[in-house]
Amino acid sequence: MAETEIKICGLSTPETVDAAINAGATHVGLVHYEPSPRHLSLEQAAALRRRVPEGVKAVLLLVSMEALPTAQALDAVKPDVVQFHGAETPEWLALIKNNTPLEVWKAIGVRNAESLASSLKWKGAANKVLYDAAAGALPGGNGLALDWSLLANFRHELPWGLAGGLTPGNVAEAIRATGAPLVDASSGLESAPGIKDVDLIRAFCKAARDA
Repeated sequence: MAETEIKICGLSTPETVDAAINAGATHVGLVHYEPSPRHLSLEQAAALRRRVPEGVKAVLLLVSMEALPTAQALDAVKPDVVQFHGAETPEWLALIKNNTPLEVWKAIGVRNAESLASSLKWKGAANKVLYDAAAGALPGGNGLALDWSLLANFRHELPWGLAGGLTPGNVAEAIRATGAPLVDASSGLESAPGIKDVDLIRAFCKAARDA
């Protein structure tokens, strides 16, 4: 079985970006969405992105942005991956996927088996789907877990990852329960909303690796 990929999302300081990279994260996530406590300006995101070495992928998270601001954000930050968390359409994602060198991810809030099945509409439009807990106050980063049993027998037709309420304490169990090829944590690694804890980042990466 391939080693599980690890994404640490919502990073906002040089120290936490460095900690994630040094702990073995394969992906670091930068959020450009003003309502989020993890929001970065494009200048801040670009500066942190420049700290990310070859071999680790920088992910820019956007939510329901219009075409022009999306293009401006991608041009400013130059991520490896763009992750969409809003009301984007498969047609829009396919346009970006087919006309840029970027990997395109789509986060999907999973309430039940039906919402899991609806992920198939992203086939051909996204390189990867990220199964998250159904949206709460924010589209993601709410610390809510989804029901892993829904994923256990689902036949995945797209590359995928698991998000939603993952912590150093439950990530190993989540990987064993779902077989997730990628795990994504944000609020479960914070001492306060938007404030990442370096020790929790290290513990999460270790737990995911050891699983």
